[in-house]
Amino acid sequence: MERNNPLAWLVLAASVIAGVSYVASWNLAGFPEWASTAWKGAGVALLAVYAGLRARSLDGWLICAVMAFGALGDVLLETHGLNVGAVAFLVGHIVAIVLYLRNRRRGLTLADKLLIAVLVPGTAIAAYLLPADRALGGAAALYSLGLAIMAACAWASRFPRILVGLGALMFVVSDLLIFGRAGPLAGAAWVGLAIWGLYYFGQFLICVGVVGGATRGRRL
Repeated sequence: MERNNPLAWLVLAASVIAGVSYVASWNLAGFPEWASTAWKGAGVALLAVYAGLRARSLDGWLICAVMAFGALGDVLLETHGLNVGAVAFLVGHIVAIVLYLRNRRRGLTLADKLLIAVLVPGTAIAAYLLPADRALGGAAALYSLGLAIMAACAWASRFPRILVGLGALMFVVSDLLIFGRAGPLAGAAWVGLAIWGLYYFGQFLICVGVVGGATRGRRL
């Protein structure tokens, strides 16, 4: 579909380049902090632009907003800290929940229902237990509850699970690793790369899956 919209294809390609290359900024001595922050936000911000270029109806603008709040969260995490950044992400999760509920899948299987039943409380409980600082546990659990509901709704939506469902689950694992880094995974060298990789490519799969999947039903 992107072949019919060269600009959208170019923006999507630029997003991948920005998202993958952002890791290089971690080891650039003397690299300005503002530039690193902009680089971080660029990957998902470009996904928002891509979704906007493809948008033709409310669903299209909803996924555009989801990506925009994700990019805002990326930037606010660096400029204003974890709590403020989490609020932006949480707003994005709420918008995503609305999108997925508008596009519910018919006839969920027992396995689907069991996955959802385990995913939502399990994610919140894990987020509560992971931080070493017990004062962070409640806030982590509250945020993760919204995250898990978003992922459950993504799984229960009509959008392709290999893209949207998997991407949402990758987002969940990425955020749990963030809380794990504040606890038992503190100091683990691989965690930062895993957090970013799961997050960015999770967002990428969600965006591409919704944009592509929506064309099979009502138009974006």
